[in-house]
Amino acid sequence: MGLLRWLAGILIIFWLLGLVLHIGGGLIHILIVIVVILFIFDVIGGRGR
Repeated sequence: MGLLRWLAGILIIFWLLGLVLHIGGGLIHILIVIVVILFIFDVIGGRGR
């Protein structure tokens, strides 16, 4: 799941840029919620290995 971690990192950077520069509207907040959910699944799934 290394790709998911890269995507999560990139989306978090875009989210922070959106907060600082006030761009992106509500869409970026929806993306960050999706990233957090994927990260939680990655952490839970990683423990089983």
